[in-house]
Amino acid sequence: MTAQLANVTIDCHDALVVGSFWSAVLGRPLATEPEPSEGFAMIGGLDHETPGGAVNWLFNQVPESKTAKNRMHVDLVADDREAEVDRLIGLGAKRLADKAEFGLRWTVLADPEGNEFCVAESGTDD
Repeated sequence: MTAQLANVTIDCHDALVVGSFWSAVLGRPLATEPEPSEGFAMIGGLDHETPGGAVNWLFNQVPESKTAKNRMHVDLVADDREAEVDRLIGLGAKRLADKAEFGLRWTVLADPEGNEFCVAESGTDD
């Protein structure tokens, strides 16, 4: 058997703020057990049995601040990239850059604590 992705874990100062942001981004509620707090929040469940095989997201409070570009990040896809970017900015994301390479177009954003992520347009084939 090979390893399977169980969780995407994000270190942050306020797990409830960052977890709530990602809950709205993904359209998935924060888990209520354990109760979300500044120290820990989760989308999905500890049993790793999420609907449709969706990955759990964990948000852990850490004392240090983010100081450099993420070495790993998540990529999201949307039918209307600009509309989705506008929605995410409305939720608290910050637009960092627009890119076009390899026949793809995407926007680099940062969550409320500066963690980078990208939104690409599905079906782009320039």
